[in-house]
Amino acid sequence: MKEDQDPQLPSFDFKSFMVDKVNAVNQALDSAVPLRDPVKIHEAMRYSLLAGGKRVRPVLCLAACDLVGGKESMVMPAAYALEMIHTMSLVHDDLPCMDNDDLRRGKPTNHKVYGEDIAVLAGDALLAFSFEHIAVSTVGVTPDRIVRAIGELAKSIGAEGLAAGQVVDITSDGLTNVGLDHLEFIHVHKTAPLLEAAAVLGAILGGGHDEDVEKLRKFARNIGLLFQVVDDILDVTKSSKELGKTAGKDLVADKVTYPKLMGINKSKEFAEKLKSDALELLQGFDPEKSAPLIALANYIAYRQN
Repeated sequence: MKEDQDPQLPSFDFKSFMVDKVNAVNQALDSAVPLRDPVKIHEAMRYSLLAGGKRVRPVLCLAACDLVGGKESMVMPAAYALEMIHTMSLVHDDLPCMDNDDLRRGKPTNHKVYGEDIAVLAGDALLAFSFEHIAVSTVGVTPDRIVRAIGELAKSIGAEGLAAGQVVDITSDGLTNVGLDHLEFIHVHKTAPLLEAAAVLGAILGGGHDEDVEKLRKFARNIGLLFQVVDDILDVTKSSKELGKTAGKDLVADKVTYPKLMGINKSKEFAEKLKSDALELLQGFDPEKSAPLIALANYIAYRQN
């Protein structure tokens, strides 16, 4: 697939935009979780939190806030909290009782460095601190919007969101009668929820109207599913070195994936449709302010790792 260029937005430099936002996020995360007593737990939290990564969720949150007319400062704590929760999900997902992975972002996984017990606690601590950070550090936003945002975030990772997707994913390994509806349920609840929460929190805390919040919710759900379809494709087409994590793991574990059910070509076609549907939802917004979200959707569609 070749990356699209929007003829209406020739001047938008997505690479510079991402570099600026990712650097700001990394610096803020470094400050938010300093190394203090007890040292071991904070070391483990920082090891995974600061290990790099695309920072798609916080960037999406910041872009959604800007799209509805909010100031970046209003949503900064939520953006960083989303990355803390995402990191927690990766730390726990890599554990032997879950996906049992030894490599993440080109480095040994958390439990390989600190042990399973500390890895579990590091994830727990990141999850708890994410909510504390939103509640304590958000400024310039009315209390009702902060409470609404916290409620949205909690729902996205609980038994109706991330946890639901993880459970169904785990219990689906080795099943032979899994269809596309079942697979979509897994990823709408496993991969999409935090991306959806990122867009929704950005819109809520940025002062967006309900109609804008729902459009961004649907946009993020599409790119969340798109993210997983592309992930499945890359798992069978790229090497571990290229991905920075173990390649071919889904095939070895006999996991249900889009290429397994649809084949590579149909999976790529589905990815294109998800991207197109997502971009359609941005019509009607200020083209200049929607440019980062358009570029982000293209980035997710055409990423190589």
